[in-house]
Amino acid sequence: MEHETLIRLTIFVGLFVIIALIETFIPRRQRRQKRQQRWATNWAFTFANFLLLRVLATLMPLLAVGAAIDANTHSWGILNMMQMPVWIEVIIAILVLDFAIWAQHLITHKVPLLWRIHSVHHADTEMDVSTAIRFHPIEIGLSMILKITLVYLLGPSVIAIILFEIILNGTAMFNHANIRLPLPLDIFLRKILVTPDMHRIHHSAQRTEHDNNYGFALSIWDHMFGTYISEPAMGHEHMQVGLEWQDDRPSRFVWSLLLPFTRK
Repeated sequence: MEHETLIRLTIFVGLFVIIALIETFIPRRQRRQKRQQRWATNWAFTFANFLLLRVLATLMPLLAVGAAIDANTHSWGILNMMQMPVWIEVIIAILVLDFAIWAQHLITHKVPLLWRIHSVHHADTEMDVSTAIRFHPIEIGLSMILKITLVYLLGPSVIAIILFEIILNGTAMFNHANIRLPLPLDIFLRKILVTPDMHRIHHSAQRTEHDNNYGFALSIWDHMFGTYISEPAMGHEHMQVGLEWQDDRPSRFVWSLLLPFTRK
């Protein structure tokens, strides 16, 4: 699709700015550390991941959108073997891909080697919209390989992939945000979507809490598979965000980049 990258980038930046402004004026938790160094580190991860994906696009020209184009051209994948309205195909593709991301997230918590990599995301000293873009390049690379594989197996349309990427990025920024939602709205939304209060529990330093609420976009998988908890033991204002050994070193980019290769 022409201009697909520009469209996604514009939506991403626009949502980031809007959510950052909202959490400035109605924060859920008081900020302990200033944004500057944390945000510089988290954006550095985004830049490193962007460069990695550019390299992967050179070595493997068929990233997620390209893989969808290729699968559709050759009629590969389950959905390409079936005749159904486009809107139903899009819904099925989004549900399947969102479940796959949920399952991938759960696995990164259960496999020690993958947890070392994923812990970079959890090591953020605060939690706000910028936490949503803090992922180690190795995790991004593995996630892209999984996504490409699923695209070839499923055979979704290009529009389904673009919509899924926009939804995933947007909801990830929303549910990592330090935003205070009215309680009735939060209770209503989390029946379907992951809300900031719901996902914040996943970033608790307590292992019994951060091994729950794995969803990024839809909350239905956690409800369905018994990995949902509604409140942290110490309440949102007093729970510790991050990891048990938490200090301010994760706000440094190089230290965070090397974290999977050090022992904690």
